Amino acid sequence: MNTAGHPSEAFDVVSIGESLAVLAPDSPTQLRDGPPLRLGVGGAESSVATYLALLGVRSAWIGRVGADPFGELVRRQLASVGADTSLMEIDEERPTGLYVKDPDRHKTSVYYYRERSAASFMNRGTLSRLPRTSIVHLSGITAALSDSCLDMMVHALMDRPVADAVMSFDINYRPQLWAVDTAASVLNALAGAADLVFVSVEEARTLWGTATADDVRVKLPTPQRLVVKNAGVGATLYQGTSDGVFVEAPVVRVTDTVGAGDAFAAGYLYGMLKRAPERARLRLGHLLAGGVLQTSSDIGMLPGMPHIENALRAA
Repeated sequence: MNTAGHPSEAFDVVSIGESLAVLAPDSPTQLRDGPPLRLGVGGAESSVATYLALLGVRSAWIGRVGADPFGELVRRQLASVGADTSLMEIDEERPTGLYVKDPDRHKTSVYYYRERSAASFMNRGTLSRLPRTSIVHLSGITAALSDSCLDMMVHALMDRPVADAVMSFDINYRPQLWAVDTAASVLNALAGAADLVFVSVEEARTLWGTATADDVRVKLPTPQRLVVKNAGVGATLYQGTSDGVFVEAPVVRVTDTVGAGDAFAAGYLYGMLKRAPERARLRLGHLLAGGVLQTSSDIGMLPGMPHIENALRAA
């Protein structure tokens, strides 16, 4: 295993997790009908790094890929938007993970081919050269990949290898990766150690049986900031012991929901770096999520900077 290079400066946000090659039909045609497929890159944490780099943030992605064309595709795509990949690990023995999208009229299904992928062998050593950064962003997907990945997550959130960094954690529960009985307690513990947590009402209901955003806050009382997303309804921010701040989601025509949560997290983190009011951070999350909801890609079109500036100024 080797790394791609050496970081030369501190960052605003460092995202850590698996990035994968993605195959998806060119048109909304199911895989069983044999449509032409397009090749791209996906992954929760690398998507967050991509959005932030496109917004001019000094962002970096840390993960592990195989010494194969898919791994090189990941590196090139992230580098093309300005995200730093100098601490990306390259595994000479194991492949880059892959997932395949299967669209239908109601919901896109996702098939993972990531067992024993290069990323599943990430461990505490992956964090040994973490650069200085304001925010470290992680997600629950990584915890499900392997025991060594879970141990890395525990180390990152509980031992805090980057002094003074805000630890951001997106629950990102994936039932295809692990059973709810296992995931519920693990994700609760990891979220409890984070400073900022993102979770959807649907995820929380599946994991912990909660019904409302307020119920989720009762279940997760310790994070300084908790963002509870409710699909097309809106998002609620809980800070400290204060009541929740709710911002309604704009109405958009939904093509595909894959990637919307990552776009929302990136928008919120951008607002946080800009020291925007909490309502503005939630509006930015909705704004970026709306862009990807209207496409079949993991990365949506960014709104123009005037729209972003307007959202930043929102009271």
